Amino acid sequence: MHGASGSGKTTLLNLLAGVLSPTQGGIQLLEQEFSSLYSRRKDKFRAQHIGVVFQQFNLISYLSVLKNIQLAAYFGGNAKSKVEQKASEMLRKLKLDPDVLQRPAGSLSVGQQQRVAIARALINAPEILLVDEPTSALDAAARDAFMEILIEICQLTTTTLVFVSHDMYLRRFFDASVEISSLLKPVETVEC
Repeated sequence: MHGASGSGKTTLLNLLAGVLSPTQGGIQLLEQEFSSLYSRRKDKFRAQHIGVVFQQFNLISYLSVLKNIQLAAYFGGNAKSKVEQKASEMLRKLKLDPDVLQRPAGSLSVGQQQRVAIARALINAPEILLVDEPTSALDAAARDAFMEILIEICQLTTTTLVFVSHDMYLRRFFDASVEISSLLKPVETVEC
């Protein structure tokens, strides 16, 4: 999905992630009326079915990479004992040395943090991955390499990818693309 800055891309992702609630209507995901769930059920549904990569990654800088990933696994109800092996495999697929698992997330480069954020988002094997402008801080070569890895991982895991960006160049990585303004309907107002 693409659109100009301020066009509502991040707002739409936040609605799909359940971070925001719609003021009208509802949101149905994976045959579940997601927007009507109570907070605790919504959190559990999100942790088990939706991976989110935020624009700022939202890693806890003083925690190790492993602890950041384990935190997501904990909320998804996964056994802690299996997470380290799965995290190592995921990092390897993302072309990141598993040796970084014990390093504080804040000590990593932006590109490394980005891949850790992807691993964290995928650790619970979500059906849907929501990704918000993840390439904005990368140069062209790093951007292209990242996109190829992301697409490959989503294909391997059969994860539906909802990716938003204002960078029109990135459309070439996707089979389908939509301009966010084409999704917006004018709001009807009634004069009192």
